[in-house]
Amino acid sequence: MKDLEGLTVVAIEQAVAAPYASGRLADAGARVIKVERPQGDFARGYDALAKGNSAYFVWLNRGKESIALDLKSSEDLQVLRSIISQSDVLIQNLAPGAMARLNLDLEELRRNDPALITCSISGYGEEGPRRAQKAYDLLIQAESGLSAINGTEQGPARVGVSVCDIAAGMAAHAALLQALFARQKTGRGRGISVSLFHALADWMNVPMMQHRYGGKTPGRQGLQHPTIAPYGAFDCADGKPLLISIQNEQEWQRLCAELGKPDLPDQTGFRNNVERVENRENVDGFIADSFSKLPREDMIEKMQNAKIAFGRLSDLDDLIAHPQNNWVTVEADHQEIEILSPAAIFDGQRPAFGAVPQLDQQGAAIRQEFSANAKDRG
Repeated sequence: MKDLEGLTVVAIEQAVAAPYASGRLADAGARVIKVERPQGDFARGYDALAKGNSAYFVWLNRGKESIALDLKSSEDLQVLRSIISQSDVLIQNLAPGAMARLNLDLEELRRNDPALITCSISGYGEEGPRRAQKAYDLLIQAESGLSAINGTEQGPARVGVSVCDIAAGMAAHAALLQALFARQKTGRGRGISVSLFHALADWMNVPMMQHRYGGKTPGRQGLQHPTIAPYGAFDCADGKPLLISIQNEQEWQRLCAELGKPDLPDQTGFRNNVERVENRENVDGFIADSFSKLPREDMIEKMQNAKIAFGRLSDLDDLIAHPQNNWVTVEADHQEIEILSPAAIFDGQRPAFGAVPQLDQQGAAIRQEFSANAKDRG
């Protein structure tokens, strides 16, 4: 029996953030009923690159049931009301105010069913002057300040995955588990509000404090670190880049000794991290010159000898071939698709996932199952 088996979740969702949260509940055994528009979650059409399926949709919607509802139809809206009345958790990421316009006010739903847990995911939250502003991942990367510290000296850059959506989905998932745990003690649900902006703003606390209180504004560093040196990518003799990270003075001393300069940490500009950051050009020059003399695998051996943290700069082919990967299989449109496993492994067992639903695949069965009369759990 899976951990959340017996839990029913209704997810009025699309795109990334809400499907991420509900998808993790489905992975844990919850029954997740995904409510889609008649046209389907628009993430179904993001691409067709995963054996004819959308890569995003396969990743986020395994193990769910799909029902397509036209919420402008009174009949379909009544179906939704019935599903909600028999669910433990309601997740939604419709536009701000949309649920209330459907006469599905979340506070009223919880008053009628005190055990219900609701979770609303939005762009900017439910209060404040920008609460109604449209929000997509790239826009939030810019508004949260992430783009100001990401990229190179030539200009800002987008993080190459939907980091704001994922951050919000992770925050919602954690909050839902907390609410479920609390409900076991109190018998009562609660209302949760998560936004993309606030999820990423939380992640921005360190650069914010460095700027606000320390007067040091992190710049766009590329693959460098704004407050640690040496830290970054350096080309080896075979042209392959190797990243290193020095975290303390003992590591710095061992690195210099391994590279044939044991007295360098005693010289001005190299004695501690503060000096090295101020003298980054010369510090990096020393590392670059040293690394340029050996192929990457030979330099890795030196880093291992000195117990220095390192990383290869992998492309996607390198990722696919990475020896540490854990792979799991998901069925989508009657095809098996290999995906990288979630990070958490329980008792050494790799997880098994349900199939990715086709649009409205379980719609007829769900309509039949859920009667028009909501079950009273209050």
